[in-house]
Amino acid sequence: MPASSSRSSAAPTGLDVRPFRALTYRQQDPEHLARVSSPAYDLVTPAGRERLAGIDPHNVVRLILPLAGPARGGTPYATEHSAEHAADTLRRWQDEGVLVRDAEPGLWLYEMRPAGSGPATLGWLGAVALPPAGSTAVLPHEDTYPVAVEGRRALLAATATDLEPIVLAHDPEPEVSALTDEVRAGDPTLTVQDTDGVAHRLWRVTDGRLVERITGALARTEAVIADGHHRFAAARANQRNASPAGGDRVLALLTPMGLGGLRVDPIHRVVPELDLDTAVRTAAAGFAVTDIATTGGRGEAIRAWMAGPLERGFLVTDGRRLVRLSNPSAEVRAGVPSEAPPAWQRLDVVLAHHGLLDGLWHRPDDPDSVLIAHSVEEALRLAGDRAGVALLLRAPSPGDVAAVARAGARMPRKSTLFVPKPRTGLVLRPLAD
Repeated sequence: MPASSSRSSAAPTGLDVRPFRALTYRQQDPEHLARVSSPAYDLVTPAGRERLAGIDPHNVVRLILPLAGPARGGTPYATEHSAEHAADTLRRWQDEGVLVRDAEPGLWLYEMRPAGSGPATLGWLGAVALPPAGSTAVLPHEDTYPVAVEGRRALLAATATDLEPIVLAHDPEPEVSALTDEVRAGDPTLTVQDTDGVAHRLWRVTDGRLVERITGALARTEAVIADGHHRFAAARANQRNASPAGGDRVLALLTPMGLGGLRVDPIHRVVPELDLDTAVRTAAAGFAVTDIATTGGRGEAIRAWMAGPLERGFLVTDGRRLVRLSNPSAEVRAGVPSEAPPAWQRLDVVLAHHGLLDGLWHRPDDPDSVLIAHSVEEALRLAGDRAGVALLLRAPSPGDVAAVARAGARMPRKSTLFVPKPRTGLVLRPLAD
């Protein structure tokens, strides 16, 4: 559902960014960093967690997903017990010298360059102040799921460490771009290539005058949360629960909107225990239904639809038959709350949740009834494993995301996949200085 925020014109604006004393792996050669780092916690499946943990006894997945806790929608959530286990592991790794703390605070320039000839994504890692109520400095755009927030809060409280950064997309600022280019001219501090071929390079910046210029330039910008809504909410909850010093900030990667920033990929839905014939028959009450030929291959047909002319609608498949739902009826469109901001009403993911999942398929939006898939391949696999259907969506544009956030609204949970993603485990932030 949309969520508006009350904002005061007197509330502080602009990002408040500070350097921090990072916690990093002592052994920093690229091969070792590839073995001990991980994708973000919410991209790691239970099987992936076991694979990563088996690669190296010090893989960071043992901290971000410490034990196999209760799984909802395929994602294991931290519990009080597993959070304490992570805290014990973190202390042991520091005692053994596996992880070491920087002697002085700094900022980190982060570059992610995809395999091939695509443009690099650039950003700055810093400790960002959690803004007060009414501030527009950091705006969320997605709903969160309370169980997931509580799991991340328990982990943060137990470890007193930001184990992975959230990602913020900030307003363009010429001085930030100029300083970024200046720092990139030097040799990086850390380098690693992930399993998708993305090359990650990081530069540690401790020069006081340079840090002051960077934080001053970022203070002239505001940002939208691109990734990490649950961790941001967990940091706020931890702050309210009398957290230790440093709990009023969160580790964030600050990337520019536009050139040098992130792109948005879609996140798909899977409805378990729903056969395709039933799904299509009930959807036909509110959408035009068209079977799509897959003579050139199912994947090619899906890619063609993703890249084709924009229209309101979705693809539904059980992995064999592929069906397009388009031209939503007036009754279906009326299921989208009319009091919401126009930018929110226009989103396909909103139509999917209110018009189709809720309105026609009568599925509540919880992690057991509607599963999340970060790729078409994952959606098809889940649909097959759970005797259900995959609902394939197009991604909103970065402009759509920013418009929704600035209107004070929220997309349904897991609506956007901003990519590329920073590698977890390269830079950690203990809350206490």
